[in-house]
Amino acid sequence: MKKGLLAAALGCALFSVTTQADTIAGVYAGAQAWQTDTTGGFADSSSTANFNFDDETNSSLYIAFEHPVPLVPNVKVVHTTLDNNGTTTLDSSFSFDGELYTANSEVNTITELEATDLILYYELFDNDLVSFDVGLNAKYIDGAFYVEDTASDTQSSGEFSGVIPMVYSKVQVGLPFTGLAAYAEGSYLSFDDHELSDYQVAVTYSFIESIAVDMTVQLGYRNVTVDIEDIDDVYADMEFDGVFAGLELHF
Repeated sequence: MKKGLLAAALGCALFSVTTQADTIAGVYAGAQAWQTDTTGGFADSSSTANFNFDDETNSSLYIAFEHPVPLVPNVKVVHTTLDNNGTTTLDSSFSFDGELYTANSEVNTITELEATDLILYYELFDNDLVSFDVGLNAKYIDGAFYVEDTASDTQSSGEFSGVIPMVYSKVQVGLPFTGLAAYAEGSYLSFDDHELSDYQVAVTYSFIESIAVDMTVQLGYRNVTVDIEDIDDVYADMEFDGVFAGLELHF
């Protein structure tokens, strides 16, 4: 009888520890489809052009690991594509890759950008009502720009890459027992003549909450601005924004 009671007590204790660990540690994985409107342009000097870009659907994937170990930051990795192209009749001249493109000429442009964020953050608050995270983001940007004059077939290209340190924060507010929440998340940096920001706001709904996995849908707005001066001889002043829909899994 005593052995049976002891086994039951141990079983309850192990179940309690497992349940508690699941609430304070876990893996979050998500994917977002982002309808992107792109404005701005690039050049090989600070006189960047203004191009017309088509609306494109870009993607963002992320995974985060949160744990209860004191002083050790949580980790989140995000990979985002920022691809776009378009055709523009130039309203002023600009140069790129040593080639001059004159006003009133028609050019085709291709933008291929990828950003990978390595975010280390701490949870200052974390409960059903509100959570608040702060940290640092090492954003690695790898980009390529292409331009072609449709009349003369003059072509130019430029590539750049670099790691940019940014400040990161996220705040989320929830409605207990409804599955509904809203959050604002972003990274920002401004130094010398460079300015970069990446923020999103969204409402979420958790439609599956179980011991094995939670599933949450997201609907929101994201904005990314890239204003860089002379990184690998490339200047760019561009903005990417639009609505997104996403799905997140919590294990």
